[in-house]
Amino acid sequence: MSKTVGLPAALLALALANSAASAKTAIEHVLLISVDGLHASDLSRYVAAHPQSALAKLAGHGLTYANALTSMPSDSFPGLLSLLTGGSPRTTGVWYDAAFGHDLADPKDCKPGAETAGAEYDYSEELDAKTGSRFTAIDPAKLVVDPKTCKPIYPHSLLRVNTVFEVAKAAGLRTAWSDKHPAYDLVNGPSGKGVDDLFVPEITPPDGDDATDSVEATIAYDGIKAQAVVNELKGEDSAGKAKVGVPAILGLNFQAVSVAQKLKGNGYKTADGEPSEGLAKALDFVDQSLGSFATTLEGEQLADKTLVIVTAKHGQSPIDPMKRHIVDGKALKATLASVGKDVVASVTTDDVALVYLNDKSKTEAVVKALEAKKAELAIADLIWGEALAKTIADPATDPRAPDIVVQPEAGVIYTKPSATKLAEHGGGAPDDRHVALLVSNPSLKAAQIDDAVSTTQVAPAILLALGLKPESLEAVGKEKTAVLPRLAEALGDK
Repeated sequence: MSKTVGLPAALLALALANSAASAKTAIEHVLLISVDGLHASDLSRYVAAHPQSALAKLAGHGLTYANALTSMPSDSFPGLLSLLTGGSPRTTGVWYDAAFGHDLADPKDCKPGAETAGAEYDYSEELDAKTGSRFTAIDPAKLVVDPKTCKPIYPHSLLRVNTVFEVAKAAGLRTAWSDKHPAYDLVNGPSGKGVDDLFVPEITPPDGDDATDSVEATIAYDGIKAQAVVNELKGEDSAGKAKVGVPAILGLNFQAVSVAQKLKGNGYKTADGEPSEGLAKALDFVDQSLGSFATTLEGEQLADKTLVIVTAKHGQSPIDPMKRHIVDGKALKATLASVGKDVVASVTTDDVALVYLNDKSKTEAVVKALEAKKAELAIADLIWGEALAKTIADPATDPRAPDIVVQPEAGVIYTKPSATKLAEHGGGAPDDRHVALLVSNPSLKAAQIDDAVSTTQVAPAILLALGLKPESLEAVGKEKTAVLPRLAEALGDK
């Protein structure tokens, strides 16, 4: 009978502790999932109603942040950049998918060296080359330009700070992302080279089928991207044609929930968020996709090595269908125009209005004109001057910051009176900003964290999990963005 030779008790305990910590921190991949429109309440309701669902299983070994807020403004570009840079629009320089910049120029007006700065940009399907296919690319002729050189400004060039993809690439790691427009070139970061495999089939091609016409069509569209992620988790490229290795950071956005929240005949049934049949179908589809990701991770023996993050770029307002109220966007613009010709440079509207002025000396006059129409325009708050500089950004120093932010009453959407959309996003209402946030790995114990957190804290958490330095993100340094609370300890990092 052989004799077992053991370590001294103290050393054995230390070895076991180190082994456990190593096991907890052995994360090699982060799968980031944005379920656009998903509120914290949607997540909790779904998990409670579907205890055997993929979402419930993720929550069963994950940290659920019940009080997470996305960016303000809460549009897709700033919302996604919060997750990828650790910064708010004041640092990233990207305020909205479509907005205005005094440091940009219209290509038709640009002459190198001339003072032609100031242009609206629209980084959506409007940039697409017409190919009759979802698989298109940006048409450079449709881009705004640098007023100094008249060269096109691609979406990634809007960014002032780096992304988690660029940090990972610098460390020799592979990256991948999938989203709804070629304009999501944005995620490449200022280098333009942050993502190895950027898969961006167009959801609303200008000369093709609009997938947002129905919930079913959007689900089919999202399925294309979900399959790309499955391929990547198997170590293939997004097309499933070549073996390239599993990315260290990868992910996608799902659009079906957002479309179902907005599309006539769908949305929510009640003020507490009971989903319509269409919205329930979209949520089930997302859950099934998450299940396929989990199955693939297990099959590839990657489940223990992968941190899964489920969140949302933005929410959607209102949840309560009785609060929906359309205000004619033309009435808002007429009020702005009443102050004087060419005072207003541009206005971006959704369930918020970002007002950009040519003549900043008229800011107070514009505010007074809006206040006089406060009831008619259903305005809850006007953010400008010192309050704007302190809370969002200072338009006196930031050429892309709005001069006035018009926050309407919850449920109000500035659009044409005939619009049928049930909800919208972009503003600062609670339903716009209070999003789901779940961080999961088999090594984690289930916990709900009620501390107020920002989705900007996801970016440094991604790097920490991979053993990279969160401070490698420029926005983290500028905004002093912390890692999500309790995550470091849960992963074994001190």
